Amino acid sequence: MCPLWPFHIVFMYLLMLIPIWMVSCQVVKQAAWAVDFYPDKLVGLPMYEQAEVNFTTRDFSAAEVQAGRVLFVSDQPQIAQPQTSAVILRTQNISDDTWAGSFQVMANFIGYAEVKMVLESEGESRVSKPVKVTVARKQQTIDKVFITSVIILMSIIFVNFGCALDWSFLRKSLAKPVGPAIGLFTQFIIMPLLSYVIGLWLFYDSVPMRLGFFFTGISPAGGASNIWTVTLGGNLNLSITMTAISTLTSFLMIPLWSFTLGTEIFSSGEMVVPYMRIASSAVAMVVPLLLGYAIQRWFPALCKVLVRILKSFSIILILSIIIFATITNWYLFRLFTWQIMLGGMLLPLLGYILGALLAWTLRQPPADVLAISIETGIQNTGIAIFMLQFCLGQPEADLTTVVPVAVAVMSPVPLLTLYTLQRLVGCFSPQTSKSLLHTPIDEFTSVPSLAENVP
Repeated sequence: MCPLWPFHIVFMYLLMLIPIWMVSCQVVKQAAWAVDFYPDKLVGLPMYEQAEVNFTTRDFSAAEVQAGRVLFVSDQPQIAQPQTSAVILRTQNISDDTWAGSFQVMANFIGYAEVKMVLESEGESRVSKPVKVTVARKQQTIDKVFITSVIILMSIIFVNFGCALDWSFLRKSLAKPVGPAIGLFTQFIIMPLLSYVIGLWLFYDSVPMRLGFFFTGISPAGGASNIWTVTLGGNLNLSITMTAISTLTSFLMIPLWSFTLGTEIFSSGEMVVPYMRIASSAVAMVVPLLLGYAIQRWFPALCKVLVRILKSFSIILILSIIIFATITNWYLFRLFTWQIMLGGMLLPLLGYILGALLAWTLRQPPADVLAISIETGIQNTGIAIFMLQFCLGQPEADLTTVVPVAVAVMSPVPLLTLYTLQRLVGCFSPQTSKSLLHTPIDEFTSVPSLAENVP
């Protein structure tokens, strides 16, 4: 037996690796191809548009001119791709030992890509430095149509809410704000912490995605919570009260969370609190409510009609927003991963559950428990998107928009399930269904004289 056994095996292995390592170093050294690009990067290239990149190079031999071909390649062709795939070098216009030309880059989807030129000749290849491409999405007509239609429909539904609202309940709620206090605690204590933990768990290595979840969690309740409360039989009066208080409180709570826990996520950029966006949300809710109150006070016959169609109109509005939002943001579904889908489902679902558990523990009526649960789980994702657009550059802002969009898409799933169960129960037990779906609106419309004697 060899006295060096088993070390001789290691020595033999090293003797084989050393020449290979030396050759590879030489290859790497020769692999670079000196090409100058102008521009040397494409920033904010709109999706589905093209941009021209000019290049010049003198780094080639006569043999490479005769036998070489040049490839234009992208590391992410689904994001950005050169329109020219390859050219034969000898067919190009080379003057004074300089080759100058250009190629088009097509933006296919939002994100990052690197485009390079590769010179292949006689079995060897050399690679240029990359042209870095960032692709952003340009707002389209369908986006403006969607936003405008949602604003109009939401304004109409809030006029109906103003007609159905028991304004004396608002005074009682402010005098003894048990329900609103529970809603504020779940909305601005539980949800921000929950969104922070979910983001840290699912996206520990992605600051923008964590920021997307966090901004969604610190946003106030959305107007859709009132619509779902009506649809599922919750306390509409409490729901609207909580939404109004939540929106006003967000003026204080959003900056508080942003500049405390938010800096743990995002320390390299400037935090922006969208005060104007919050204010516009408050105005968009309060003005139609006051108009509804005016109708309730001075036009009781019209008020009764508007209240009677409130549930049906709410269901139609929910379905319209879900379908239209899906069509408008269809491009974002390409960015959905299992982490985004899981986080988008967990945040509202845990909000519903924790809000309901806390309200039930504090012995709130069933209709109030449902309203508090819905108010906790549904966020104003528009504010989250607005904050992301200001805090992050492009295309990070567009890429992280998928987080609040995922939350908005997943939020109705548990509520639609509950609504379906209510209807199924109604098929087998009409009396139980009637108690499940009973709301103050039913009382408002069931007594003919009530709408006629509204103060």
